[in-house]
Amino acid sequence: MGMIGVVLSTVLVFFVIVTIHEWGHYFFAKRAGILVREFAIGFGPKLFSVKRGETRYTLRLIPAGGFVRMAGEDPELVEVQPGQTVAVKLKDNQITRIYLDRLDERTGTVRGEVERVDLERALSMNLLVEGESESFSVHPQALVVSRGKDTQIAPIDRHFGSKPVRKRAMAIFAGPMMNFILAFVLYAVYAQMVGMPVDNPDKLIIRSIESGMPAAGVDLRQGDIVDTVNGEKIGADLGKMIDIIGKSPGVPVEINVLRDGEPLSFQITPRANEEGAGKVGISASPPTRSATFGETIARAAELMKVSTEFIFESFKMLITGQFQFDDLGGPVRTANVTAEIAKKGIAQLTSWTALLSLYLGIFNLLPVPALDGSRLIFLGLEAVRRKPIDPNKESMVHFVGFAMLMLLMVAVTYNDILRLVRGE
Repeated sequence: MGMIGVVLSTVLVFFVIVTIHEWGHYFFAKRAGILVREFAIGFGPKLFSVKRGETRYTLRLIPAGGFVRMAGEDPELVEVQPGQTVAVKLKDNQITRIYLDRLDERTGTVRGEVERVDLERALSMNLLVEGESESFSVHPQALVVSRGKDTQIAPIDRHFGSKPVRKRAMAIFAGPMMNFILAFVLYAVYAQMVGMPVDNPDKLIIRSIESGMPAAGVDLRQGDIVDTVNGEKIGADLGKMIDIIGKSPGVPVEINVLRDGEPLSFQITPRANEEGAGKVGISASPPTRSATFGETIARAAELMKVSTEFIFESFKMLITGQFQFDDLGGPVRTANVTAEIAKKGIAQLTSWTALLSLYLGIFNLLPVPALDGSRLIFLGLEAVRRKPIDPNKESMVHFVGFAMLMLLMVAVTYNDILRLVRGE
């Protein structure tokens, strides 16, 4: 895979796992009848924005996640107040647009001073027009226009908080759920790609050659059969091959392969990795066969189980202090690792993407303020108490949690950059 392909693959991995997560929130929020104002990938300033129907889809500068902004979760951005002079456009005697500025330029409108307005429950507005009080009904999808932006009003029954707890919980849980589904599908695809080992294998086949590694400098090819390493027969013993190469960092090794039945010999000097073991940059495995449907499902389930155990073990080590701060990586390090894995081939990248998607789903379910897990806890408390938690208190908890997560993100990103500068 060339450098451009590696970069595009890395970007695509992040885009897919974040987008599928946010799409889960979006789909089940829309299904519950909640007005979704924005579907965003990334945070910070907008790079791209387009509005389709009721929702604005945006791509933002900082690629550290995304969000779905639902009506009622945050204070409305534009408010209409009594005493304010506005211009309204009518259709079938209903207000469809409310203009808050540049009123002299609004043609075909009724202009007046707001006497009374309710854009959430009654959907009505009283205007003082040329000394006369007039009453109008407001269309449930009416737009408030100000400073060149259109903001759709949100009747109370379109607010997130107006929906039953079970529907709100589903809209929140759907994000991680979609990550779990994506991980399972990708692991199934991976199982199909690598196949199942045959019974009683007798050889190792080179599956991929990593660019930039010593093996890439000779004429080794995918599909070559490993015969001997430093004169020792390998057969199907992958561990034996790794052991011989691993003990020879900086020392040339002779690798003999069979290609279409013809013997070929190559001298390759292993490069020491971080642990000092020699690596040449090839992956090999015994012969495989196509996996059946049942084997594919079983293998995907097994990989999900093993990966989940690995993720929770990592959390445990973090909590017990077995990890140091320098061991933590942020988006930069994750992108760097993803790029390295992309060089090894599409099968390895598929497996890595599945692991990242599973990790994102599990991480978001942790009971940490601002994450989905914390929001589900608040919904659970509301179900038990049979009344909602004070929205201001809940918002403050999530705000503090979000600020702490952003500080942590900045810290680990700084750590990532230092690591890159030091060449680690």
